[in-house]
Amino acid sequence: MLAAALAAGTLFATAACSDGDGDSASTGSGVAAKPVAERTTASPTKPVAKPLTPAGARTALITEGDLEDDWTQVKSAASWQDKLLIGKVDASQFLTAKTQAPADCQRLLDGLYDDDLLGRPSGASALTGFTEGNSRLLYQVGAYQRAALGKSLDWLESLPTTCDQFNAVAPDGSTRSVQVIEASLPKAGDTRQGVTVTVQGASGGSPVTLTLDVAAVRVGDDAITVTNGGLDGADHDSTEDAVSHGTTRLKDVREGRTPAPEPSEFD
Repeated sequence: MLAAALAAGTLFATAACSDGDGDSASTGSGVAAKPVAERTTASPTKPVAKPLTPAGARTALITEGDLEDDWTQVKSAASWQDKLLIGKVDASQFLTAKTQAPADCQRLLDGLYDDDLLGRPSGASALTGFTEGNSRLLYQVGAYQRAALGKSLDWLESLPTTCDQFNAVAPDGSTRSVQVIEASLPKAGDTRQGVTVTVQGASGGSPVTLTLDVAAVRVGDDAITVTNGGLDGADHDSTEDAVSHGTTRLKDVREGRTPAPEPSEFD
């Protein structure tokens, strides 16, 4: 009898605790839970990217303030075409398994010469150039078809393997040797790819070596392209400056902001 009374008392006490206020941690149906929506902090709204306009493309171009050292902005960049890049790829040196290689390598030389490495933009575009001694830095911004842009970046990524070493025959019949190696870039944009291209040949009867950093960064459907170097080599730091600061400027323009006149780390 005593044991039964004690058990009944315990059950009564447990029931009394379960009938407390609505803040109880109990998951029973009699307890009101605070709605999840009231406990969740709303995430900030992501800026909507705007289509790149001709004015926006010009605003997204880097300036002298985005580059360290003594780069000088010029107006003649649209006419830059290095004759050392003119040549017909020698297909005989490639293995049978690399049947696509000659076309890929030819596309590289032609794209560097014509300044359309990623193909012709499908929308607005702009370019500018800078000189420092014997070096040139060409910077381009353009709107592209997303699928075509993705294929161009995949092609650029494949070049250090497909076109690591090849020869090209110059218009005068001489042979130029070309080397392509992968180059690291700052983590910028949605995707990015960089290579360094070295062309050894002759100019004015003397042996010369042209070295170019090549970088491309996709930001949505838009992209920036950097070609930097010359007969004195390529300044990789300047390439990285152009990539990191140029990507920031393009993002600002796409999101309706005015790019800063000069990067804060240069202050």
